[in-house]
Amino acid sequence: MVKSMTGFGRGEAADEDYRICVEMKSVNHRYLDLGIKMPKKFNPFEAEIRKKLKKDIERGKVDIYVTCETFSEKAVSLNYNEVLAKEYMDIFRQMSERFAIENDVTVSSLSRYPEVIATGQTEEDEEVLWRLLEQALTGALEKFVDQRKKEGEHLLSDLTGKLADMEGWIGEIEARSPQILGEYRARLEEKVKELLEGSGIDENRIAAEVTLFADKICVDEETVRLRSHIKTMRATLDRGDSVGRKLDFIAQEMNREANTILSKANDLEISGTAIELKTAIEKVREQIQNIE
Repeated sequence: MVKSMTGFGRGEAADEDYRICVEMKSVNHRYLDLGIKMPKKFNPFEAEIRKKLKKDIERGKVDIYVTCETFSEKAVSLNYNEVLAKEYMDIFRQMSERFAIENDVTVSSLSRYPEVIATGQTEEDEEVLWRLLEQALTGALEKFVDQRKKEGEHLLSDLTGKLADMEGWIGEIEARSPQILGEYRARLEEKVKELLEGSGIDENRIAAEVTLFADKICVDEETVRLRSHIKTMRATLDRGDSVGRKLDFIAQEMNREANTILSKANDLEISGTAIELKTAIEKVREQIQNIE
C-alpha cells in the first residue's frame, strides 16, 4: 500500500502514578530523520524507541514529543542533611561560648539554613515507565501510520488519473505523427512543381526527402518508452511499500522522453500536446515527493 510521508498520531497511557503522552508528526524528507524530545528520565529508552519506529517508517522527517505527568506523592521526598546540621550546631555552640551569648537556635531556624533540608526525587521504576511509554508510543504509531495510509490512498487515486491523462497525450502524438509526414510530402511536391513549372517529379527524390524528414521527427521510440515507464509506475504503485524513490526515478525518465519529443516536434499540434504531457509529468513528480 502506498503511504504518504505526512502524518500525525497521538497516544496515551496511564496508571495511578503516571500519565504519558506521545505525539508524532512528519513532513517530507529524502531519508528517515527522527527527532525525539522527551524528559531526561526517558533517555535510556531512546534506542528502543528508534528501533520500534524504524519498523513502520522508512522515510520522512518525523518529530516525536513525549510528556509525562506524575501523580504519586512518593515522587518527591524531603531529606535533611544530618552531618551539615551538626556542623551548624557545633559552630553556633562555639560562638555562644566564645562571645558569651545565648544559643537561641531552634529547629525551624536551623532548617532554613542552606542545604540543611533539600527536596529529592525518589528512584523510579524503569520497567513501569517503559511499559507505559511503549503503550503510548504504540497507540501514536498506529494512528500515525493509519493516517499516512489514508493520505496514500488519495495520492494513488490522483496519480492513477494523471497517468491515464499522460496515456491520452501519448495517443494523440502517435496519431498525429503519420499525418505530419503526409502533409510534408504534399507540401514538398507542391514546391517542386512550382520550381519545375510542370515538369516531371522525381518520385525517388521526393521519397528520399520524406524519409529523411521522417527520421528527424520520428518519436516512436520515445512514445514506446513512455508507455513502458507508465506501465512500470503503475506496477510499482500497486506493489506499495516504500516506493517513493523509485517512482521519482521513473518520473525523471518520463520527463527526459517528453523533452526529446518536444525537441523533435516540427508541428504546432504535437508541440502543444508535448507541453501538456510535460505538465502532467511535472504534476506526477510533485505528488511523488509526498510518497514514502
